[in-house]
Amino acid sequence: MSGEQATDVQERLMAARYNAVRSRTYVALDVPDWATAERLVAALGPAVDGYKVGLELFCAAGAAGVEHLVKLGKRVFLDLKLHDIPNTVAGALRAVSGWGIEMVNVHASGGARMMEAARAAVGHAPGRPLLVAVTVLTSLDEAAAAAAGLAAPPAQLVPWLAQLAAACGLDGVVASGHEAAAIRKWAVPAFEVVVPGTRPEGSALGDQARVITPRMAMRAGATRLVLGRAVTQAPDPLLALQQVWEEMLQGLAERGNP
Repeated sequence: MSGEQATDVQERLMAARYNAVRSRTYVALDVPDWATAERLVAALGPAVDGYKVGLELFCAAGAAGVEHLVKLGKRVFLDLKLHDIPNTVAGALRAVSGWGIEMVNVHASGGARMMEAARAAVGHAPGRPLLVAVTVLTSLDEAAAAAAGLAAPPAQLVPWLAQLAAACGLDGVVASGHEAAAIRKWAVPAFEVVVPGTRPEGSALGDQARVITPRMAMRAGATRLVLGRAVTQAPDPLLALQQVWEEMLQGLAERGNP
């Protein structure tokens, strides 16, 4: 795509039509260094205002990368999946909560005491970030979960962990779109269901197992999607993003929540 064509697509993506899904999107900066991340952010342009920073980029670029995104006016989901004793998790969250990030996460399997300590830690931060709990990784199907010794298959374990997170005062969970509808049955509207690993129709699964399309995820009750390789490694990331956003809009309309 030429520079002029890319600008045209960026302008289309800036349209108010996409505001409802723009605010529900984080593009995953799962890249090995800040230079690569910076190029991707520049290529996607002002149409994208939300990014996920996970362990790979955080270990390479540290706080500086997060702070740079915040200075650019981007919403940041800091995807560290913290899982340790309550005191250690609370200390880590106190350290990152002042960075201006929008959302951060812990592992629900760390238990109630850990999640309660995490909630208390972010609660004292100015501009408190949303705190969500990872339930079961989307790379684990039922067989892999059983091999790992999990007490129940994901379809049963994820809603149970989500209820535990809600009881501990967290703002939501990270879960596969397959479990979104089961969570939405009891969760209050403000409870976040963050779904990673969606794939547009016809896309490769990669190392994900419990995958659905963006349309299906939004229809099932997802509140936010983390968009990774289906966008960032597409031949044309801007056009791939537009396809995903169109699917998301359709899913929102089908669940009656435009």
